[in-house]
Amino acid sequence: MSAPQRPPQLLLIDDDVKLTRLLTGYLHEQGYSVTPAHDGPSGLALAAGGGWDLVVLDGMLPGLDGLEVLKRLRETSRVPVLMLTARGDEGDRVMGLDQGADDYLPKTVSPRELTARIRALLRRAAPAEPPSRLLDFGGLQLDLDGRSVRLGGTELALTPVEFDLLAELARHAGRLRSREQLVEGLRDRRFDANDRSVDVHITALRRKLGDDPREPRYIRTVRGAGYLLQKPDSR
Repeated sequence: MSAPQRPPQLLLIDDDVKLTRLLTGYLHEQGYSVTPAHDGPSGLALAAGGGWDLVVLDGMLPGLDGLEVLKRLRETSRVPVLMLTARGDEGDRVMGLDQGADDYLPKTVSPRELTARIRALLRRAAPAEPPSRLLDFGGLQLDLDGRSVRLGGTELALTPVEFDLLAELARHAGRLRSREQLVEGLRDRRFDANDRSVDVHITALRRKLGDDPREPRYIRTVRGAGYLLQKPDSR
């Protein structure tokens, strides 16, 4: 007889105790194990301790705001992070995505949609089965099944969304991919076609690749059209 499967471990960091209890109860019913935290410092301490499959993080927290929690967490962890915001304007989304958030939702979201987004992020973050499929771009190696990226032999700490964007570009290397095509390739991720989410993630990817957008080695921008992945010195 096989052992029972461990439920996904979620950390919910939000100072709204009533909302936290509501979401915790709903998520428990959906098969998740949820641990709450109600301020920035305690939430960061729990998140940095590891063992989580996903973190749901409020943008406005006492002691340490959500963006600072996310910034510090990303120094040591690649755990998927879904941010919640009371305001939900584009500026908030861009700042959160730029710090490494994997998804962003307003706090008015229904528990049902929140659960759907959590499922999508967990699917994307789940390790794939071997054997690996390796793609090599002149020192940049992507393991599509192992979901890892190495640059010059050093593994890069990419978020799940960053990896998926790079993999989509790699699968169509040398060919232009519009923002709409990139979004379609990320089946589990809902981007607003009018916000800057794709551009923000591309900027983060370039930073981690050491890619100068003015003289790119890997990711080239075609103004007004999209992006393409090239091998170094292939222009």
